[in-house]
Amino acid sequence: MVFRGICFVALVLAASSLAAKAEQLPSDAMAKAIRSDAITIPTPGELFAALAKPGKIDWPSQYRAAVPMTYSNRAQIALNLGGLIADGFIAVEARDSQQVKNTGADILKLAKALGVSQNILGRGNSINEFAEHDEWDALQEELEATQNEVKASMRSHQDQDLIILVSLGGWIRGTQVVTAAVEKNYSERNAKVLRQPALVNYIRSKINDISPELRNEMLVKDISDQLSEIEKMVSFPKDGVPSADDVHKLNATVTKLMEEIQSKT
Repeated sequence: MVFRGICFVALVLAASSLAAKAEQLPSDAMAKAIRSDAITIPTPGELFAALAKPGKIDWPSQYRAAVPMTYSNRAQIALNLGGLIADGFIAVEARDSQQVKNTGADILKLAKALGVSQNILGRGNSINEFAEHDEWDALQEELEATQNEVKASMRSHQDQDLIILVSLGGWIRGTQVVTAAVEKNYSERNAKVLRQPALVNYIRSKINDISPELRNEMLVKDISDQLSEIEKMVSFPKDGVPSADDVHKLNATVTKLMEEIQSKT
């Protein structure tokens, strides 16, 4: 399944379409990289497209407990907002209308906490309406539109740092789900999609573009440090395949990172 409006470069979500035969992200998807916001971290839809054809995924098993809605740190809010958008895609893949509505409500709460445009409220109403009528293709598009609306609102306020963090949070959550699914249904064919050293290197470079004030926050610094380890873990040889144990270790690392992001301090 390919989601419209995909933003991707040849470098790179974090592994948000990957064809079943692809060993890494396809050139046609990468060619759609250029966006007005210059962010090329993959959307959750792109990451989940990697698993669309190799086999049926137990999407409900990828649900997680609700995250707090009372974060005070803007960097943490942005990272968790990105993660929630990924959760929305999971709910759509699971065809779970109630989960879509619950997640949509949480997305609105965190978006409002960042002071984004009131246009997001309209997106929330659309998400509920589409969920009520099981309009899944429309829901996929509306989630992407919501993510783009958040970025557009932030861009208008010159919050490029937060745009990067929202994209990063979605990538981390998406990668957690992808690695968990690959681990649960391990095959060499599926595991090959995890070879993305240039992708992770690019994401690390985007963190370096963040203003010193946010970049020096403990959570952002920890993410940057852990991404260095993740880059090593996805840098297996071009013709190589990560073992089931390699996939397990990668998932454990990303899961630990996601838990740190959502942990209320």
